[in-house]
Amino acid sequence: MKCEIIRNKLLLEEWQVRFASIKRSNILQSYEYAIASAKTNRQSARWGLIVIDGQEAGLVQILESSLLWGALHGVILDRGPLWFDSFGSAVHISEFFKEFHNQFPRRFGRKRRILPEINDGNAVRGILQQTGLRRIEDQTGYQSLWWDLNIDDETARGALKRNWRNKVNKAELTDLVIEWDDECKFYPWLRQHYVLDKAARGYNGVSPKLLDNLATVSTSKPITLVGKVSLNGEDIAGILILLHGQSATYQIGWSSDAGRNVNAHNLLLWQARQELQKRGIKDFDLGGINDEDSASGLTKFKIGTGAGPYKLVGQYE
Repeated sequence: MKCEIIRNKLLLEEWQVRFASIKRSNILQSYEYAIASAKTNRQSARWGLIVIDGQEAGLVQILESSLLWGALHGVILDRGPLWFDSFGSAVHISEFFKEFHNQFPRRFGRKRRILPEINDGNAVRGILQQTGLRRIEDQTGYQSLWWDLNIDDETARGALKRNWRNKVNKAELTDLVIEWDDECKFYPWLRQHYVLDKAARGYNGVSPKLLDNLATVSTSKPITLVGKVSLNGEDIAGILILLHGQSATYQIGWSSDAGRNVNAHNLLLWQARQELQKRGIKDFDLGGINDEDSASGLTKFKIGTGAGPYKLVGQYE
């Protein structure tokens, strides 16, 4: 079996068409994220077409940084590769990372960060080790939940945890007003609350600068969706969702005390299902969960949706 990673062959339109065909893509492998991250962190982006035995098999997006004319070189593969239908088997994964290792071998001055888009397990860890990658043991794999938007609302409501469903029911009986914006009109408002909340509570989160660059990436269709909840004329909660192909990711959220008292975020996330479905989105990644005490409340909240959990294999070099 022959695997090739052909970099920068596809035009943007060709990349986007192929990316849109992939089920459960992620924001980190999207064109828009590469542009925003490169601008934020002074990186360069490379878009790779994976070809196996002459057939197009998938996509991979790589970010690079370089100093001293390449003597110091950084290679970042975050949550890739992404596979087309009928590809992505164990042997395909093995051949891909062998080729990746060949194209970017270890050397003095080169730092590699590799976060494979592969569910965790002893078998896949063994496969990756055999390709020449080394696992960083103190870096646990990314965990999140996929909310299936293909099922009807009645079935989805029935899958909600009882307490979560009760909160949605109560919120629907209030005078909450929810507005949706995909033109970044609400973004500055939500950004301000996010920055203040992040500083006050001390949690880790995406940098405001990266968010700004994501919000201003120019593409053929919007990639941001902001939901805002108000009660009696007062804004009390909001979320930012990023769209990528036929999938979407919950990026940031904020709620005031008043918003929490009326379960605004439950209703906001519930109604996000319909808004995303209108835009052709089939799967909604709820944006990460973890077991840290500081995030336990948010993790419990996301699990309450009944979405399906997953855990990736972790970080390699």
